[in-house]
Amino acid sequence: MSFLQELFNNITQREASLWRRIGNLDHCDHSQLVTACQALLKSDGEASSISLASRALEIYARLDDDEKRAFFEQLAALFSAEPDQIDQAYLAYKAARTNENLETLFESCEPRRQELLRRLNLSSGGTHKLVKMREDLLALMADSADFKAINADFIHLFGSWFNRGFLVLKRIDWNTPANILEKIIRYEAVHEIQDWDDLRRRLDARDRRCFGFFHPAIGDEPLIFVEVALNKGLPSQIQPILDRDSYDIDDPESADTAAFFGISNCQVGLRGISFGNFLIKQVVQELKQELPNLKYFVTLSPVPNFRRWLETTCSDDACMLSPEARETLKHLDDPDWHKNEELAERLGSLIKPLAARYLLKEKTTNGQPLNPVARFHLGNGAELHRINWLGDTSAKGMKQSAGLMVNYLYVLDNIERNHEQYSTSGTIVCSSGVRDLSRRSRKLLKGESEK
Repeated sequence: MSFLQELFNNITQREASLWRRIGNLDHCDHSQLVTACQALLKSDGEASSISLASRALEIYARLDDDEKRAFFEQLAALFSAEPDQIDQAYLAYKAARTNENLETLFESCEPRRQELLRRLNLSSGGTHKLVKMREDLLALMADSADFKAINADFIHLFGSWFNRGFLVLKRIDWNTPANILEKIIRYEAVHEIQDWDDLRRRLDARDRRCFGFFHPAIGDEPLIFVEVALNKGLPSQIQPILDRDSYDIDDPESADTAAFFGISNCQVGLRGISFGNFLIKQVVQELKQELPNLKYFVTLSPVPNFRRWLETTCSDDACMLSPEARETLKHLDDPDWHKNEELAERLGSLIKPLAARYLLKEKTTNGQPLNPVARFHLGNGAELHRINWLGDTSAKGMKQSAGLMVNYLYVLDNIERNHEQYSTSGTIVCSSGVRDLSRRSRKLLKGESEK
């Protein structure tokens, strides 16, 4: 495969070099790109299509944000499906419901943009460039409803191009090439990696593992990666894990728990394309094979947006919290409140039940859990197992979740059943401890006890 990829790259690079020599790319605008795209759709030769695709993507790379916006507007207007062709194909299918007419109708309904994107993908590095193009589109979508149709085309194609069959799982360690390690530092989205020494502590220790998904068309760009800490028992705090001086297991064989403490999506342009489900399940299998003594597979997850929900909910006039409870919550504004044991205990007895309610009861308009991390793990078949008070006392942890962290438990025999219950009826599987906390929240929010 490496030989064929190198051969393909050499061919397309020569074609791109030729276009640079014969075409003026010093002053590019969206109209040049539209012309190149139209020529690409008319091309009927593979070599010429590769060359045209390379030229089009090179023009796109030189556009500024305003020109990119203008291009997407043209993409929405000029490269959609043809209404007259759809009408004719529908009438033909209505008159004779044959497979041939159905296929013609299906092809007529497909926007021309999808075929354009397929042809752009012929270029060397085209897949990654298209991922970056969608990243640009996502940044502009808020300003134009028409761009949603283009985004749907990207999602449709990326769902096929990045399906599980094309993904390659690789373990990432200290011997991984430096250019990939640099990207791990840059893409870490949960617990920032401070420097190379910090990265080495996370990758080189005997009680650590890191795995990532890669795609042959993307090369050394990770799609998603997960950091794992081997532990004795379920961890409840992130600081000991991040601080290598206070966390160590001399013999990984003695560990009974694998804790996923950081899962980072690396490509913004692939937002909405799910990899985490496959990643966690395959990593569990890899760890099980390497360390058969492992019994528990859990996350130590942040609770983003919880504190904002807490402050918004408890400041609402309809909130039924007692004046005393509201007064206690005001202590969250003191950055050192967690250092006062008595105050931390009072806040914990108040906030943990509210967190259980937030995770179990608060939903989006389409009935999904309000918390994005909960949506991810519950959708993957995990159990909401434990809410950890003062699990993250970093400035970020205090700001986003009042110090809370959550263990989501993956029980291999229950994953499919949990996923089925969640996806079909919205049922959230949780431990008895979390359920008890949720019941206590009803007493705190007295207005809901009778509902």
